[in-house]
Amino acid sequence: MRPYFFIGLLCFLFTTASVRGLGQTKETLVLIETNMGTMKAKLYNDTPIHRDHFIRLAKAGHYDGTLFYRTIKNFIIQGGSSDSRNAVPGQVIGFGKGVIIDAEIKPNHYHKKGALAAPRQPDRVNFFKESDISQFYIVQGKKYTPEELKKIENAANVPIKKAIQQKYFTKEKKAILDTLRAQKKVAEFREIAEKIKTDIAFEWNLNTDKIHMPEDKIEAYTTLGGVHHLDKEYTVFGEVIEGLDVIDRIAALKTDKQDRPLTDVKIIRVKIIE
Repeated sequence: MRPYFFIGLLCFLFTTASVRGLGQTKETLVLIETNMGTMKAKLYNDTPIHRDHFIRLAKAGHYDGTLFYRTIKNFIIQGGSSDSRNAVPGQVIGFGKGVIIDAEIKPNHYHKKGALAAPRQPDRVNFFKESDISQFYIVQGKKYTPEELKKIENAANVPIKKAIQQKYFTKEKKAILDTLRAQKKVAEFREIAEKIKTDIAFEWNLNTDKIHMPEDKIEAYTTLGGVHHLDKEYTVFGEVIEGLDVIDRIAALKTDKQDRPLTDVKIIRVKIIE
């Protein structure tokens, strides 16, 4: 066996092993310790910008001593803003110095209960949906029925599909097809009809505004709960894997008209587990 062939074989085997998982990096774990309990979360590796900035800020103590200053039952709990540290009752919070990073919105990460995500400024001033990683929110959400999810899907998808169909199946095309049908020109009829059908399917498949709910998402939203309308709008970069009951306790607190809990929920520290 020639030496270079042997070396090439080793490279191939190493690459194959890496693809199968031997070379993959483990997900980083983090503890979010509060005066109402501790949550353990994992950070996703396919949102590396958010993961790395969150780790950097956590190690620097940025989140330590801040509050979960915005809690809305059946929705989210939000904290980490630097101006919440030692904030007096009634103080407007959430405008601490931000750390703005690029969005990493992934279709496989959605707002199920426990989702760890980054807030951001609204679209009118933030066209690219950039995140403010100096804060974070965790989803509590609500449980949906399968029927509710289907209605949500149809409400978004039916108008989109109808608009695409009208774009290609125009009055002019319909008139041509009607004429060909009347003249019994089957081959010509099928050629035009197939072209219309193909164009509609192609544009539908490329459309990014339609809603698709895979089985795992349906299961999560009907058993754990979630907030569907935040999907594709904010970056989810991790999820709570232990301590979901802590989210419920925090979200159940009475709040003022700014959604700040009347009892302070302090983030004692955010600890990265190496």
